[in-house]
Amino acid sequence: MADEQILQEGDIAPDFSMPASRDRHVSFADFKGKPFVLYFYPKADTPGCTKEACGFNEALKQFESAGLSVIGVSRDPVKKLDAFADKFDLTFPLASDEKGDVTEAYGVWGEKSLYGKTYMGVDRTTFLIGVDGKIARIWRKVKVPGHVEAVLEAAQAL
Repeated sequence: MADEQILQEGDIAPDFSMPASRDRHVSFADFKGKPFVLYFYPKADTPGCTKEACGFNEALKQFESAGLSVIGVSRDPVKKLDAFADKFDLTFPLASDEKGDVTEAYGVWGEKSLYGKTYMGVDRTTFLIGVDGKIARIWRKVKVPGHVEAVLEAAQAL
């Protein structure tokens, strides 16, 4: 990933097509001409990811009122995403990028460290995609508290 160009605000968002929770499928083409939020999270049913997903779910009506859809993406298999969605009644699609093509295309797969050990993982990142298919805003290395509110504010300003 080091030699790949990092996505910037104003860039055309990379294409995607992924299976999602509750027998759904999401693709970039589904959102042609519509703004949406695409957020990447490390692992389903972990504390930070649960807080973030529940935050987006609680604000979903407000995002929808602003004309936006929300999609969560991780590298978990669909079966795990279904269990996560069911456990917390998450109604928006949780997409499965098991092969990692989408996380790599969006530049959110990279080296991380925890307790002195390094490993590869998903960097918590959110992309706000405009009606033109371009990236309107990017939040990298997201801290969960206050994040959903910041994304909603930016989404309402689109």
